[in-house]
Amino acid sequence: MGAADVVPGVSGGTIAFISGIYEELIDSINNVDISLFKTLKTLGIKSFWKQLNGNFLVALFLGIGISVLSLAKGISWLLLNQPVLLWSFFFGLVVASILFVGKSVEKWNLATIVMLVIGTGMAYYITTLPPAENTDSLPFLFLSGALAICAMILPGISGAFILVLLGSYKVILDAVHEYDLKIVATVGLGAIFGLLSFARLLKWMFKHYKDITLAVLTGFILGSLNKIWPWKKILETKVFGDKIITVSEESVSPFSYEGDHQLMFAIILALVGFSLILLLEKLASKK
Repeated sequence: MGAADVVPGVSGGTIAFISGIYEELIDSINNVDISLFKTLKTLGIKSFWKQLNGNFLVALFLGIGISVLSLAKGISWLLLNQPVLLWSFFFGLVVASILFVGKSVEKWNLATIVMLVIGTGMAYYITTLPPAENTDSLPFLFLSGALAICAMILPGISGAFILVLLGSYKVILDAVHEYDLKIVATVGLGAIFGLLSFARLLKWMFKHYKDITLAVLTGFILGSLNKIWPWKKILETKVFGDKIITVSEESVSPFSYEGDHQLMFAIILALVGFSLILLLEKLASKK
């Protein structure tokens, strides 16, 4: 999940789903409520930790943190120097994810097919939106944090990409670099609010409309393929701090792309990404 979150346009939620921990992650987030602290007060730290599912959350977020810290520079270098090969790997990975999540739907019918189409259309539309102008309004930054964290736990949609669309990316990045605690705290509170509230909605959806929810998530991943298509013609970029973010691009044929000599390597890496999901699926079913 950490490796996926480092790449703009790829969601850690996709990795959570294909590794078989998505529903446990949603359930664990839902455990954070007032009753959890009542348990701590009346029954002690051991019962508190068990109700929180602390071992799972610590292992997960420790893995994400280590991955982000160790892979961020390497993946940033690949994005700058070998974008086609990196995106090809993730493209293969996400294509396999579509098959994996779609297979989780127990019964395909008219309702699930319609929701698949709606989810695909929504995600594709999001990938084509132009970025908004930067804004430093605190209520808007609170909303940005809430929406971005929701995107991060949704398969197929990148939280960082949502921040770019909302025009909050540069403001938040500058606030982190300049230690502007007011903005950082506002975005953080928005993220906590969004995570806790959206996780409850997802849990309710999984409980009452599991097949429809899975169909929508499959559509989100399918629609996001436009964002991670390896061969892109960059139309406009913007510099945010020390990062260069592409804000306008269009998909092109690999045969018309200037780096088409990498086509064979790109196909191989896409197949590696595809195979990795099959391997993860087998490991998840055994563990």
